[in-house]
Amino acid sequence: MAHEEALQTTTDSEEECSFSSEEEEELDDELLHFEERFDAAEDTVSNECKNKMPAAKRARTLSWKAETDVDRAPQTLRFLPAREPGPQLSTADAHSPMSLFKLFFTESAVENLCHNTNVQAARAAAKGRKYKWTDVSVDELYRYIGLVLYMATLKMSCIADYWRQGSPFSLPLPATVMSRDRYRTISWNVHMSHPDADKENDKKRGTAQHDRLFRIKPLMDTIRLACKAFYHPRRNLVVNERSVACRAKREVTPFLKAKLTKFKFFILSDSSNGYTVDFSVYTGKNSFPTGRGLSYDAVMSLLDRKVLGSGYHVYMDDFYTTPKLFTDLFALKFGACGAYRDQRKDFPKTAANSLSRSSSRGSIRWIRDGPLVCVKWMDAQVVSVCSTIHAGYTGERVKRKIKAQHTWKAKSFPCPAPVTAYNQHMGGVDLSDQLLQYYAAQHKTMKWYREIFLHFLDIAANNAFILHKELHGNMTHDQFMEELITELCGVPQKAAPKQFSTVHVPVPGAELTSDVRRIATVGRRICVHCKAMHGKKQQTPWKCQTCDVHLCLQLNRNCFQEWHKSL
Repeated sequence: MAHEEALQTTTDSEEECSFSSEEEEELDDELLHFEERFDAAEDTVSNECKNKMPAAKRARTLSWKAETDVDRAPQTLRFLPAREPGPQLSTADAHSPMSLFKLFFTESAVENLCHNTNVQAARAAAKGRKYKWTDVSVDELYRYIGLVLYMATLKMSCIADYWRQGSPFSLPLPATVMSRDRYRTISWNVHMSHPDADKENDKKRGTAQHDRLFRIKPLMDTIRLACKAFYHPRRNLVVNERSVACRAKREVTPFLKAKLTKFKFFILSDSSNGYTVDFSVYTGKNSFPTGRGLSYDAVMSLLDRKVLGSGYHVYMDDFYTTPKLFTDLFALKFGACGAYRDQRKDFPKTAANSLSRSSSRGSIRWIRDGPLVCVKWMDAQVVSVCSTIHAGYTGERVKRKIKAQHTWKAKSFPCPAPVTAYNQHMGGVDLSDQLLQYYAAQHKTMKWYREIFLHFLDIAANNAFILHKELHGNMTHDQFMEELITELCGVPQKAAPKQFSTVHVPVPGAELTSDVRRIATVGRRICVHCKAMHGKKQQTPWKCQTCDVHLCLQLNRNCFQEWHKSL
């Protein structure tokens, strides 16, 4: 509880980052500020003048150095996490998949979800919606969530197919949990905020008091707090974006104007396992309080030194990387490494000793300006990476396959340290997205906040799996999801299929006679199945050894089999 209270204080003070709602070419609005800054005359400026210049301008006067030149890495930041990295739960206790999932979807949060859903259903009924509704309870909503995750595990073409009967592809579980119509009505009405409060918030559209995330904020705040409370990340972090697409009415400005509305999440994840440490939702074009633009604010909103500590290494792609961001992070004792775009503001534009198209594979060029080093490396094409953590080149090599004399051979090439580290740790982005895509709980909906609700389920289930793996490590992802779904749905995890016991075998109804002509008639009795099902008194010499009842066993009438099917 102490962790939650401390994190709640910092969470409440955070501001949601926002994007521009312009066309696709305006997605990266910092590009409006990109300009060619190179002036050949500036390369002759004396060292004394350079020391008096601002850092950004001084970087433009430097020339590229090769891999043979020695570079010194900036001072190593001491790693001082606010808590011991890893799960903030006792490893001595047993943690079931459902108990870990409930850390993110708590009973109090689900109770509030039930209340708002019931109010929304009552409002819909008052407007003339023609469907039956009974108030949903906490247990029933957990079963509903279990079915949503079940459908994410077993993909069907439409919702109705999960309740289809009389087909080789029929699924027995959904009908035992709830009816199809009940599942649909809950899906139509699920609501994270109070509908009356929504109405009051909608009246403020166009003013500074209007909250675009109002409909998702109650549950979003709970999950964000849980993500930070029950796990503390290891040293290497990754910042990236994730899109959630749906055919929804636009309350929040979409990231892309297309047939599918796409809502963008900024994600902070642990590179070692893909755990979602924190996230924020894109809300459209807002005024940036820092005046530094979208990418700067997105990263800064996710890195809270009070919650995380200091000395972390943050990796990011070229959407976020700017010299200003990296130097400010370094001042806050966060190291950073990321790919960058050459045309971006304040990056080196000098052509002196730079790479060209004719440069051989493995060629390296670097420029250092204080703690920031910019590196170019010729692979199949030029790769540009900058860092406040690494030296330009420290002797690393990588293997690449090249074609020589009609055969492919592996060859070793020099590789800059920032490129090696970037490739290694940005894999945490792929890992996080990959884990979520395996069991993505996405259905067609015309309400944007319901699609985001489904993505919250993805984050909770994925983080719960990672916690279980870190604590116990005895389950695969498939096994974890199977147990989580069965616990949420309230059904036995391993229901043994009906099958005949080896003791249910047909035996003669009476002792065999030595008279061969009377073997088939001695001991004949009325078949209990024929009498019960058809009212006929068919006699048979066979009975079940275990059940001790007489049953027909003929080519055209197998009462023995039919009787045992009903057991």
